[in-house]
Amino acid sequence: MTDSVPSPAADPGSVLVLGEALVDLVPTEGDAGVRAAQPGGAPANVAVGLARLGGRPSFVGGLGDDAFAESVEAWLTGAGVDLSLSARCSLPTALAVADPGEHGNTYRFHLRDTATFELPDRTAEAARFGAVYVGGLAAVVAPAAGVVAATARAAAGAGLLVVDPNVREDRTLDPVRSLGSLRELCSLARVVKASDEDLARLWPDAAPEASCRALAGDGRLVVMTRGPKGATAYVHDALAVSVPALPVRVVNTIGAGDAFMAGMLTWLGAEAGWDPALSAGQTKAMLEYAAGTAASVCARAGTEPTAPPGV
Repeated sequence: MTDSVPSPAADPGSVLVLGEALVDLVPTEGDAGVRAAQPGGAPANVAVGLARLGGRPSFVGGLGDDAFAESVEAWLTGAGVDLSLSARCSLPTALAVADPGEHGNTYRFHLRDTATFELPDRTAEAARFGAVYVGGLAAVVAPAAGVVAATARAAAGAGLLVVDPNVREDRTLDPVRSLGSLRELCSLARVVKASDEDLARLWPDAAPEASCRALAGDGRLVVMTRGPKGATAYVHDALAVSVPALPVRVVNTIGAGDAFMAGMLTWLGAEAGWDPALSAGQTKAMLEYAAGTAASVCARAGTEPTAPPGV
């Protein structure tokens, strides 16, 4: 009989962020016909947000060999994101063409044959981190989707899996397969953060509140964001806790949901030791911190959050 090798101790201050880092083409101020390139992708935004808020995120993604990849890498490393677990190849970077509107942002994607979705398999690393975040396009675009699913299963068995389904619709995506994959990820997670629109697409036969209750009933912390209407959290069978959105002059909404997610994760790691079984007071404090983080993005151009004052 041989002695087993112990697993590395989890680092309560670190988060493994898995998914896409791509380039958003967004309208320039003063000329909606001209698009400016800015680094983005929901998971990459979350990783940068965590770093800006004082965390130690490690990003697992695919990076290409074009000029866009150079700007993405500089953005991530400049914020303090660890890229040692990412991979590089000789393919181009995926593009998301943003079309902000009165009721939110719509996107058209250029995803196929890109480095963005050539994710390395880091399932063996999941147990080293206080939390593992997955979501975004990488959860539904091959070949990344298989890696995301495998890592999510490993994280669910080893620690705290956090999922933001971030439902996207595009002609290149199979809606039935995509929604099924995202529902499976939500079923594995201990923490789910989703917008009311995401929930309506994932479970169209139920009200978003009912879907949250069903997820929370299985022991999850579930947070529903509702844009300018604020956010609501559901913890087991306790009363729901809601906070309003912070009133700001909105300059930009791109990345606001990712900033909210970064704020949630920062608070959970620093204040709750990654334990999602929160009291009502803790839940309210977490939502207020996350809402303040999202407001810091909405009040100015760009997707990088700042910590709410006084927290």
